[in-house]
Amino acid sequence: MDISQTESLIVSALEDIKGKDIEVINTTRLTSLFERVIIASADSNRQTRALARNVANKAREAGINVLSIEGEDGGEWVLVDLGDVVVHVMQPAVRAYYNLEELWAGGASRGARPGGGIARSA
Repeated sequence: MDISQTESLIVSALEDIKGKDIEVINTTRLTSLFERVIIASADSNRQTRALARNVANKAREAGINVLSIEGEDGGEWVLVDLGDVVVHVMQPAVRAYYNLEELWAGGASRGARPGGGIARSA
């Protein structure tokens, strides 16, 4: 499975559980550790955990190795490490505080489209 297929699978898994403000950031020029960072928002601890579990389950079904899931206990920020892709599912206040989009996109990140659409940064 190539990176664009993996990216599409993850975005679809997030949309299935009503993930909001999904943003895909291409990190190939910034680090050799992974190729994409995908960030999504959730309204509650329960939804944050459900989104992360759905991503992990869909990845496993597609034969992608889930290296780690971190933060499920608290639920405000759950990270799913899929090797080439790292998924962050965060509640809006935590997402605003840490502002990962600016960190990984180097200030060139495009915000999510109004209405919860997907924004992609190169």
